[in-house]
Amino acid sequence: MATEESNHTRGIHASQQSSLPDYTQMIMETIEALNEKDGSNMASITKHIELTHSDLPENHYTLLSHHLNLMKQSGELVMSNDNYMKPDPNGPPKRGRGRPPKPKSPLPPDAVVSSPRPRGRPPKPRDLSAPPKPKTPVSTGRPRGRPPKKAKTTATVTAPPPPPGVKRGRGRPPKVQPLVVSQ
Repeated sequence: MATEESNHTRGIHASQQSSLPDYTQMIMETIEALNEKDGSNMASITKHIELTHSDLPENHYTLLSHHLNLMKQSGELVMSNDNYMKPDPNGPPKRGRGRPPKPKSPLPPDAVVSSPRPRGRPPKPRDLSAPPKPKTPVSTGRPRGRPPKKAKTTATVTAPPPPPGVKRGRGRPPKVQPLVVSQ
């Protein structure tokens, strides 16, 4: 019962599973059979599998794309320009993300490894012979903080307030010209 249930979740019935090889095996056989220089695209892989195996499930295209992605992620296949191919065994290994670590030089066998320097600023050296400092604050007679602002005196001449009921206009009021009396 459990095998039938797991087969139904994959989309392959028990009768089809016995005659159908594994998808990874079918894909590898197809890529070897096609033997294209730049690799095989998904359409040519699908066409070749459909021609060689007649008893494919209804969701064959979905299963094929799923297995191609799994094989690409695991490194069994390499994708280049939307074509799948086998990785070159003589080629360099696939690099991971980020900057590669620096190579570590081997230590001599009699060397002692010390712990790395701790983070942050080192503490000031303490003079053990000096007496401890008092913890009382030193008072200067003034309170702490900024002194309060002094009240302004009304020594400056200001314009009389406008009469009630008269609205002020927009913008800056015009400059008042002094009266020049000519004689």
